[in-house]
Amino acid sequence: MEILKIIKQTTTEVTADDILYVIGVAFLGIWLLKTAFGTKALVYSPVRRNKMPFYLPLVPFLIWFIFAPAAMAVKERLFPNLLDWQQVLADNAIISASAIAAMTITLFLVRKYFVRGLKGFGLNHRSIPADFFAAIVNLISIYPLVLLAIVMTLYIGQIIWGPEFELAQHEELKSLIQYSQPYTRAMIIITAVAIAPVFEEFLFRGLFQTLIRSYLNRPWPGIFISAILFASAHANSSHWPALFFLGICLGYSYEKSGSLYRPIFIHALFNSASIISVLHST
Repeated sequence: MEILKIIKQTTTEVTADDILYVIGVAFLGIWLLKTAFGTKALVYSPVRRNKMPFYLPLVPFLIWFIFAPAAMAVKERLFPNLLDWQQVLADNAIISASAIAAMTITLFLVRKYFVRGLKGFGLNHRSIPADFFAAIVNLISIYPLVLLAIVMTLYIGQIIWGPEFELAQHEELKSLIQYSQPYTRAMIIITAVAIAPVFEEFLFRGLFQTLIRSYLNRPWPGIFISAILFASAHANSSHWPALFFLGICLGYSYEKSGSLYRPIFIHALFNSASIISVLHST
């Protein structure tokens, strides 16, 4: 009877996160065994032939980096008395518009500098169904490492800065909690789930990672360097370790499949899960 009570108590305490963690550990373990701890994982990864100059990835980045602050400054001058929720709505609209402009330029550059154009960049619509389901598996597989990075960041942070140290919440998630206006929430979700993943994957995986691989002629250095760039581009440094592991997953999925849709889906699913978790807890 005591054993039955223990089993019942254990099963009632199991959460969805626990199940995902166990499945993720299993997927990751299988991958490590099948690929000799990753050493054979990308032996036959497709090469993305291109004629990119070394400065090319900076072009869309600078377009976004210059256009977004400039547009926000104009907004402040023209509409100085917006309410807080209207400010958040306008800022997200500007960020999205800037990213769309940068992505449009990226597609133009890709057609010019990649040997097979958009397909050589990894945008082949025929692979979308397979990429979506593979993205789910890839995200579950990396979940244990992302969670471990979060736990270790908290542990080390509390040792250095004291027991009051906590991971700061992302500004977009804070805004979702703070403002319940439908248009503001919709704009935040569109920015986080649809616009940011596409723009960031175009930039960090499609351009930076491809350029690094072209110069070094090996996939893994490009994956690691692009993951570092991806993590450090986010304002909150306490998120960098977790984002680095996510970046590794994004870069690996791109090299393994040759499809940019796969990391885009992983990124969008990751952001969606964060948003759902926050909305569910409020």
